[in-house]
Amino acid sequence: MSIRVRFAPSPTGDLHVGGARTALFNWLMARKEGGTFILRVEDTDGARNTAEAAAGIIKGLRWLGLDWDEGPEAGGDCGPYFQSQRKHIYDAYFKKLEDAGRVYAEPDGAQRFKFSRTAITVHDLVCGDVTFAPTEEPDMTIRRPDGSYIFHFVNVVDDIEMRMTHVLRGEDHLSNTWKHIDLFNAFGATPPTYAHIPLILNPDGTKMSKRDAGSAIEHSYMNAGFLPDAVFNYLCMLGWTPKAESEKLSREQLTALFDASSIHSSNAKFDLKKAQWFNAQYLRELSPDALLASARRFLTDAGLSWSDDAMAAAAVHSVREKVSLLTEFPEWVHYFFREDYPFEADVVTKLKAKPENPGLLKAASEHLAQAAEWTEQSVHDAVEAAAKALNVKPGAMMPLLRFALSGQSRGPGVTTIAHLIGKEKALARIQRALSEVLGA
Repeated sequence: MSIRVRFAPSPTGDLHVGGARTALFNWLMARKEGGTFILRVEDTDGARNTAEAAAGIIKGLRWLGLDWDEGPEAGGDCGPYFQSQRKHIYDAYFKKLEDAGRVYAEPDGAQRFKFSRTAITVHDLVCGDVTFAPTEEPDMTIRRPDGSYIFHFVNVVDDIEMRMTHVLRGEDHLSNTWKHIDLFNAFGATPPTYAHIPLILNPDGTKMSKRDAGSAIEHSYMNAGFLPDAVFNYLCMLGWTPKAESEKLSREQLTALFDASSIHSSNAKFDLKKAQWFNAQYLRELSPDALLASARRFLTDAGLSWSDDAMAAAAVHSVREKVSLLTEFPEWVHYFFREDYPFEADVVTKLKAKPENPGLLKAASEHLAQAAEWTEQSVHDAVEAAAKALNVKPGAMMPLLRFALSGQSRGPGVTTIAHLIGKEKALARIQRALSEVLGA
């Protein structure tokens, strides 16, 4: 039988990191086994569910690169894939229980399911065999007085109708799984194979909530400068250790290595710095063009603009070893795109520190102006010639040129900056530093 798995979020808010990891593990299983990954939206809570939240979840999944074979926008022969559109199916299944004498009414009109009261063992791929003996558990409400159905009931009905073979979900659902199996048995259906994955905790060991740092995919990752591949890789490491020599693994490698039975049974602790480390590794591997494509949104949001994509790509690529997040690029490269960049306070102090600095800058400018071509090598040669003429080391000039060309004391090599901004701008910037900062 072909594997069929699903991710079934409730659209009550942003896609949570725990939900994203659940979706990811289901996706990995489906892709490894050549199975089917289904997206099902559990939107029966009309008071809390919103169309905006559903759209946000879909947006987050697509950003992570998790495509689904059946579900909203994809279609499929087991739809509709929104529970709010499936009441006629639930009514038919409820009647089956009614006809079998497994439900009874409460005075307020709610309907309860009669438990079988026999011990039920959950054969879990992660937690092992867990046996429940519900001798004192009250019978479960499955339909409210208004005729709407409870989560446990619709969850089981949908898993039957959508022919789920495996259910990978959070460990917090384990304690209710015996109720689901009792319902499967009442319908004469075979329960899926379960795998309850560990919870994601904050660094202090508390359960991660939607309000905690790093919890929301859109706010904490999409808008915070992370790359989808880096987040994909990091989330895989929360509760699972692939049998590989490196933590950094491609989607293809992770898919090939995935095994639900090797997921840890202990809870995973979230580490934002580790997530940023993964992101830095992925950033450094991008080509200049790919890096610019990823950083463009954050650069333009910072008010930066340019007409030469090749120059902009080279600029962001020149500082790739110095950043961990896409949001950090504007502060590292803004001076490539503007002539009114500010001079940092410590830069001003250093420029004014020695009386010989104006002369050094002027000499460098004169030799740069004589350069017949404008390459990193020609810039280097001109500075060396200027230093030799004044009988100083080139190292005495390079920091001054960096200050003049960028207004900063850090960044890529001075020759890289000068080459990328071009000869005319480089000479104008040196003159600006001389006049505005040094009064020379």
